[in-house]
Amino acid sequence: MIKRDSVFRDIAEKRETLWLNDKYLPYDMVDALCQLIVSDSDIEDAEKRLHRFAPYIMKCFPETVNSRGIIESPLKDIKAMQRRMEKEFDISIPGRLFLKMDSHLPIAGSVKARGGIYEVLKHAEALAVEAGILSYSDNYEQLAEKKYKDFFSRYTVQVGSTGNLGLSIGIMSAALGFRVKVHMSADAKQWKKDLLRSKGVEVIEYNDDYSKAVAEGRRLSDEDPMSYFVDDEYSVALFLGYAVAAKRLKHQLDEMDITVDAEHPLIVYIPCGVGGAPGGILYGLKRIFGDNVHVFFCEPVLFPSVLIGMASDLYEKANVADFDIHGISEADGLACASPSGFVTRIDRNLLSGDFTIQDEKLYTFMRMLMETEDVRIEPSSCAAFIGPHSLMNARNGLSYLKAHDLTPSLMKNATQLCWATGGNLVPEKVWQEYLSK
Repeated sequence: MIKRDSVFRDIAEKRETLWLNDKYLPYDMVDALCQLIVSDSDIEDAEKRLHRFAPYIMKCFPETVNSRGIIESPLKDIKAMQRRMEKEFDISIPGRLFLKMDSHLPIAGSVKARGGIYEVLKHAEALAVEAGILSYSDNYEQLAEKKYKDFFSRYTVQVGSTGNLGLSIGIMSAALGFRVKVHMSADAKQWKKDLLRSKGVEVIEYNDDYSKAVAEGRRLSDEDPMSYFVDDEYSVALFLGYAVAAKRLKHQLDEMDITVDAEHPLIVYIPCGVGGAPGGILYGLKRIFGDNVHVFFCEPVLFPSVLIGMASDLYEKANVADFDIHGISEADGLACASPSGFVTRIDRNLLSGDFTIQDEKLYTFMRMLMETEDVRIEPSSCAAFIGPHSLMNARNGLSYLKAHDLTPSLMKNATQLCWATGGNLVPEKVWQEYLSK
């Protein structure tokens, strides 16, 4: 039975809230344990693999030529958005506010281009090396040749998704030559299904939530010895692909002469669904910045699954239905009823807290960002803005700042960063629908 404290009452009544992690620990107390599960060498290995595939990616996806086949997104200073939020809501947002634009990542247009594409590449490499048709010293550009597509066409890749993970898996798997099946929940947007089908991907639809789509996809894949299932709930490979983002962010901050240390804290807000992408990013950030980074997840009030899973210590056994929460969120990419057991456990001592947000605010932030910065991100991504909006104003936000010695003078030196998770592939017609809401 879940203890019903004030946060759980807010959840049950679908009110916005901020949960502070009661098991948060200084990083040096959990570093050794974390490395037993996912080590620095594991993350370095993932980064090297992405570099090996860069020639192939550059050849098959011309939009990556300028970045030489590296899939990375801009970091944008959003001063105008910061001023607009302060004026509109009569709040103070100290320090500098940035947008990490994974919404504009090449190929898949979302944060899932990190973990999803990485896992597909890792699987393809393993198959080709095992078959003796590829070695690690080869120029991977050759993977674009017909003989490799013919080889991969013997195999199937499957995944369960609310949308963006399916896009990243589907687009890259199809490009390599795999047969692809994406199992999509009722929350998935039609345009995402249509885009996948246009790439030759088989889309299997369910009149149920994300967990059902994943379970069915996993079951059907297990029945086929030539099938590989990308498991958003338990995949270490996905996690590693996301974790690589932290080192790249560090490089971008260095290029902008932005310091992160005890006197210059970094506060990051990441939209969260089942937990895979934000969990991996959080882990990578902690490995680099330690206690100088404070990471908050942001979830819709209809699907606060990671919050419930951590706060109750039920992890993957928690479900929003335990609170009689039902409905379809506008934040389709975050519509997960139960969280990842792997992520909620590995990040249990690392996450600072979790904000929830009402759907209508997603559109408010979306319009404000378009008007002030001329940047389009999908509604799910806009969940991140509840962080800088509420940290200094939520009833327990100030208590977090006080507990971690984030004084007003230090907060003036802070870098606050909203992680935009998707939006670049949204069709114009759908944008007009968003704007009319």
